[in-house]
Parts: sequence; C-alpha cells; structure tokens
Amino acid sequence: QVQLVESGGGLVQAGGSLSLSCAASGRTSNIYSMAWFRQAPGKEREFAAGITWSGGIIYYSDSAKGRFTISRDNAKSTVYLLMNSLKPEDTAVYYCAADSRRSTAWNIRRGENYDSWGQGTQVTVSS
Repeated sequence: QVQLVESGGGLVQAGGSLSLSCAASGRTSNIYSMAWFRQAPGKEREFAAGITWSGGIIYYSDSAKGRFTISRDNAKSTVYLLMNSLKPEDTAVYYCAADSRRSTAWNIRRGENYDSWGQGTQVTVSS
C-alpha cells in the first residue's frame, strides 16, 4: 500500500500561482503513475494532470493544459503540481492519487484506476 500526503494549498488571487506537493511513502517501488484530481463544491471529481512514474509521460486535462505543470522527483517519491494563471473556477479540493496496479496503463484519467489517495488540500482562488 502507498500512503500519500499533500501540501501547498491555500488562498490566492486570480492570476496568481500555487504549487502543490504530494509525498508518497510505503510501497513506492510499486507506483506506476501518479495524478492530481480536483473536486469543486457540488461537482464531480475531475482529472487535472497525471504522470507515469518511470517514463515521465505527462497528461493534462483541457482546463489544465498551458497553465498547470506536473512533475515528479523519483528519489523523493514526490509529485508536484505548479499552477499558474489561476482562475476562480480552479477553486477546489485537490487530491493526489497513485496507481500501483498498472490500472492506469489504459486510462490515466480515470479515478477508479487509482488505488491510493491523499486527504486533499484546499485551493481557493479569489476574483
């Protein structure tokens, strides 16, 4: 099992930037991919960005593309999400997720393919 702890959320004005971190512990050698999802009040959870652990292949949602950057540090078992040009509609709880069963090999954007989740960190963007 993999444990995930997110950090870095907060309040920022529109147009600003925030950086999130997610540190993995436990059976990190089994990690195949990691991703960031978000859930706004009253909305379903949605994929924001994902990265494969060995090859570093990156995927973004349309809303994140061009503004968010996902990266990883394998030595630290940590994934990051740098968010620029933030908009009020980016306000959500952001969750880190890890796949240690290779389920995301066929669809990295599907939340059900991840077997470990962090507790979430709140990101609030004021207008």
